[in-house]
Amino acid sequence: MSLLDLITGNAGSQVASDAENKFGVSKNQVIALLVVAAPLMISYLKNKSKDAKEAEALNNALDKDHDGSILNDPSQAAARESEGNSILSHIFGNSKPEVENQLSQNTGISIGKIVPVLAMLAPLIMGYIGKQKQESNVSAGGLGDLLGGILGNATQEAQASSNPISDILGKVLGGTTSNAQSSNSNPLNDILGSVLGTDSSSAAQQQGGLGNIFGNLFSK
Repeated sequence: MSLLDLITGNAGSQVASDAENKFGVSKNQVIALLVVAAPLMISYLKNKSKDAKEAEALNNALDKDHDGSILNDPSQAAARESEGNSILSHIFGNSKPEVENQLSQNTGISIGKIVPVLAMLAPLIMGYIGKQKQESNVSAGGLGDLLGGILGNATQEAQASSNPISDILGKVLGGTTSNAQSSNSNPLNDILGSVLGTDSSSAAQQQGGLGNIFGNLFSK
């Protein structure tokens, strides 16, 4: 399963529907959030995995809690919201409020709702990473390459696909690689700056940013 499959397939769609039913957030906005959140989490984890202790901690967490079963039963996501918050706190650390605020502004999801919706998506994304780890049979030392490979493969697939979501994902992923040589690069700024280059006017952001872009795509 590719990253695009996660977003456009049954797992991503069902979690988006569940979030819509639970929080009253548009399914399109949740999918827009997933398109940004998945590469963002993977980018942060890739950076963290450069540290041996962080890589070992991630390896243990994937082995213990994220075997990929959630991909076959996406309804788990709603029940794992508390766990999702813990995941996000570990990945983003002190930047978590900034990440949530930026994603809120650029998807049109209110800050009061984006926190629990993002917490629902986190176990799904971690389950996807765990499944890829199992299939690739890598240990802690190989996680950086695995995560980089996920992003690289998704970039290639997005460029080759005519799916409208692929176009947005391709721009998102452009933010994870365009500044890869800079050790001071902030994945959040890179990703949001890249994708919002498609429609970065203040008016567009006020209308819902990415959520508005996705609404237009799905209405066609």
